[in-house]
Amino acid sequence: MGDKETVQLIKQMNLGSRQSFDQFYEAFIPFVFQIAYEILGDYTEAEDVSQDVFLEVLQKIDQYNPNKGSIKAWLAVKTKSRCLDRLRKKKPILVNRLEKIALGKEKGADLEFLEQIEKRIILDALNHLPPEQREAIIRSYFNGETHREIAGAMKKPLGSIKSLIRYGLNNLRKQKSIVHWTEPNGGDGK
Repeated sequence: MGDKETVQLIKQMNLGSRQSFDQFYEAFIPFVFQIAYEILGDYTEAEDVSQDVFLEVLQKIDQYNPNKGSIKAWLAVKTKSRCLDRLRKKKPILVNRLEKIALGKEKGADLEFLEQIEKRIILDALNHLPPEQREAIIRSYFNGETHREIAGAMKKPLGSIKSLIRYGLNNLRKQKSIVHWTEPNGGDGK
């Protein structure tokens, strides 16, 4: 769909056209879903976020300003924001993502984006880990060192490094600061 067609759809959506919204949705749902899925790594969660984004678009399409960027950029910002909220509220997603990153299964732009989000969430919790677990996780997660490199630097067997990381991640799961940010109710006690 071209820019002119998109602008026309947005104008019609501003006038309350449900048909225009349906066309807009069909044109951009693959884009929004792809972003959500790459960030969350969970199909159902990505679908939920995508639906939330389009509900917000339906309610606030008048907030889109073509002078401030493309519709795709606007949708991407909304999607990433919703995903951040979801990561903060959903412990299993966050823990699974941390484990994938620690085990080297995430890469590229996904890793860079997730690092920005997750660093802030886990920095405080890391300070409460035993020093060797903290060092192994920092070297793996933050510095991107391989388990073999960490073993050499810490002068420990490879199996011990893997255990330190695994136990460290388990201890992070128990940290109140992680649980607070990742509880399904958002940690607000409701």
